[in-house]
Amino acid sequence: MPKFFVTTVNGNKMTKAKKSTENLQFSEGDFVVYPTHGVGQVIGVERQEVAGHKLRLFVIEFESERMTLRVPIEKAEPSGLRKLSSKKIMETALTTLKGRARVKRTMWSRRAQEYEAKINSGDPVAIAEVVRDLHRRADQPDQSFSERQIYEEAIDRLASEVAAVEKTDMERATEKLEKLLLKLP
Repeated sequence: MPKFFVTTVNGNKMTKAKKSTENLQFSEGDFVVYPTHGVGQVIGVERQEVAGHKLRLFVIEFESERMTLRVPIEKAEPSGLRKLSSKKIMETALTTLKGRARVKRTMWSRRAQEYEAKINSGDPVAIAEVVRDLHRRADQPDQSFSERQIYEEAIDRLASEVAAVEKTDMERATEKLEKLLLKLP
């Protein structure tokens, strides 16, 4: 089986053809990370004509969001589309969870923007920092609604990559993260 496939659109019918001499970064079936959406799976490459331009697009399915994204191959790298993190990077992210929370004494709106930027960066270590900083133990005061939303977005994003890297499900990955957070000093 060739490593890469190109899916062409013939009316409503999609057919698979072998890769041309162009070097594609991802294979069909690969799990990838798109910074603003998290972990998705490449389901093929399409050729489409958009506004008179012929484009080749990675077709990426995000099962958790029930969404399909098409990214022009030329824009894949500049958009931040990347392969899953290595086990070493994931270990660094998990070690970050064990660290002490670093909450700046700035206004919440500024911190919220910084947290959102870290989440949307797609960097698992930066996302782990958000999870660590916003995690609340039972003996700590409750989070505001917006803090809770950002925390849940970050833990879901991190858990989805942990699940993909460790080839497990989201539930087990989330449990693993929560266990690590409970061991905080």
